[in-house]
This record gives sequence, C-alpha cells and structure tokens, in this order.
Amino acid sequence: MKNYERVVAEVDLDAVIHNLRAMQEHVGEDVMMCAVVKADAYGHGAVPVAKAVRKIASWFATATVEEAMNLRHNGITEPILILGFVPEESYEVLAQYELRPNVYEPGVAVKMSGAALKAHKSIKVHIKLDTGMNRLGFQISDHTAEQIIGISRLPGIEVEGIFTHFTASDEADKSRAKKQLKLYGEVVKQLEYAGLQIPIKHCCNSAGIIDIADAGKNMVRAGIAAYGLYPSDEVCRSQVKLSPALSLKSRIVYLKDVPAGEGISYGSTYVTSHQERIATVPVGYGDGYPRALSNLGHVLIHGRKAPIRGRICMDQFMVDVSDIPQAAVGDTVTLIGKDDGESITVEDLTEPAGLFHYEFLCDLGKRIPRRYWMNGEIVCEKDYFIEDYPGMTI
Repeated sequence: MKNYERVVAEVDLDAVIHNLRAMQEHVGEDVMMCAVVKADAYGHGAVPVAKAVRKIASWFATATVEEAMNLRHNGITEPILILGFVPEESYEVLAQYELRPNVYEPGVAVKMSGAALKAHKSIKVHIKLDTGMNRLGFQISDHTAEQIIGISRLPGIEVEGIFTHFTASDEADKSRAKKQLKLYGEVVKQLEYAGLQIPIKHCCNSAGIIDIADAGKNMVRAGIAAYGLYPSDEVCRSQVKLSPALSLKSRIVYLKDVPAGEGISYGSTYVTSHQERIATVPVGYGDGYPRALSNLGHVLIHGRKAPIRGRICMDQFMVDVSDIPQAAVGDTVTLIGKDDGESITVEDLTEPAGLFHYEFLCDLGKRIPRRYWMNGEIVCEKDYFIEDYPGMTI
C-alpha cells in the first residue's frame, strides 16, 4: 500500500490469465473462451481484465449494452455478447458497435431487424433457450425451432449463436444440468434437420466448464472462475486449479487500550471481558465490506488473525490486536489476501456471515481504488473519484 491510501483493492491480472488458461486446457484448445466481464468483471475491473486476457479469450460477455459500449470505448474490438436485456432504444447501437445481443422471443428479433436496416448494417444475434431457468429465453415447445428459423430469415439479422444457462451445474447432482443439455440438444437437432446451421453453440458457465467440460459445444463462458473463485463447494476443484485474483488491504489508523466492561461500536454488541488493545480500520459497509461480518470476521495483521469487535460501521470497524503486540498505527491490514503465510479468502468472509461470494465481490464499492499487477509490476490504477464531469452545468 502507498502511505496515503485508506484502502486499496489489488488485482493480479496474471492470476486471471492463469485461471482462463487452466479452464482452456480443461475444455480443449478447439473450444472458444468467452470471458464474462459483467458487473465490472465481478468487481475486478472490466477494462483492465479484458485487455489483459485478449490472447486467451476470443470473446467477452457483459450483462448490459452500456457495459459493452464501455469496452468498445476502451479499445476492445473482440466480439461482445450481451447476456441480459437490451432496451429497444439501444438496438441501433448494437449495429453501430457490432455488439451481439441475445434474442429470447420473436418480437425482439423483428424490432432488431428494423434497427439493422435503418443503420444499413446487420446485427449478429445469439438465440437464448430457456431450458429451466425461467428467466429470459425461448420456452421449449413444438414451435420453438420454427420461431428460430423465422428469425434467421429476417433481413439484417444473422443468427450467429444459440445458448442456454444452467440452473444448478454447481451442485453435486448434475441431473438438472443434463436435462437442460438434452432439451437444448433437441432444439439444435431440429434446427439442423431443417437446414439451419448455427455456428456458435454454448452452454457451460464456470461450474459447467469445471464439471461438464464434455458438453460438446464450441464455446464456454467463464465468469466467477476467471477471477479465481469456485462457483460452490460441490464442484470438483481438482479438475481446474484456480488462483484468486483480488486482495483487499487497509491500515491501522488508531490504537487504544480499552478496559474491561466497555462496549465496542454501535449498540455495544461486543463488551470487553478484559482489557483489550483495539485497532481502528478505516473501511466499512460504505465500501462494500459487509456489516454482516460484525463480531464474526477477522483480518490479518503481521500474518496473525485479529477478530472484528462490535458492529462494522459505514466507514470504519474495530479489531482486537491484543495478541499482536507489534501492531502499530500505519501497519497494513489484510482484509482479503495473503500475509506472511496466512490468508483470508472471500469464502472465509462470506460463509460464516451467510453471504454469497459473487455478491461480496460485486458490492466492493467505488470508494476503493483498484491497482492492477502483471509480471510483478503495476500496469494501471483506477481511482473512481479522480474523474471529470464533462458537460456539467450545475
């Protein structure tokens, strides 16, 4: 950490590269790798991640058209698949920026066709099949293949891909995933029998990549696993060795000896039973560090665990350093990551608090600057508050 920093998230881009390579080796070199960078790459930073992994990932996926446009504006020229809803007002943008939307019902495709003709360009689309998620997607029926064939004949529309999304591929029981694959395969066979060959087929998310690598499709979508986290404890971790990419660090800003019988933080939910050395850490739930870790979580200082005492505040929390006599103001506090042989993973924080590790990463706020490392060097930094507001008139 730099001396003036309150908190920083450090992202090891080499770890992201390692994770994608490990998954690529697992599924085979003939399968295209799509790196999912939605939600700012699960809090890691979509643009730096995308730029770092371009030699491995030939595709990128976002949830929104705005996320996709941000990649384009920052020089990402590879194909970008939009996995979520796209407003009708943005259809011409799809053509302009050569973005690949998902199509989940015929009416959407008809309107996209009109936008493509207006822009004098074509829009490449990926058909989304609902095989059990009951979210976006064509419901499987006797008419599904016929509807998709109709879409393929629309002017300005090129059906480039067809995909589905697993509901439970991260569970030990893969029966639901296999049922979904069967439904997906039946529709694809019907289309091929009718003469519609769709070039790109993809079903596997991170859990599918790890546990169902032989799904027989020619693209996979690597999300949470790209950043070094397993989708669940039930996937076979020995299949693909992942390395966490993100660490989170702060510092001790204040120390005091608190006598027995004193309450710590709001509501005095922790009361000292004896004199304790209490350190204040300038991070809180306003940064995305969850309040649910109050009296449950711990941090690392000089490679030793320091338990959280009392409720986590919006901007600060307190830890007990009584067993770390060398602790001093200015010392680094590791919230996530490694410190002198010890480590704290995201799962170490989320499991005791009943939190979801995906959610934790996505909640890390913009008050936390990001620093990116590659080959042992800092390659870029992002402070979300050091930005101009062009065109502001207030």
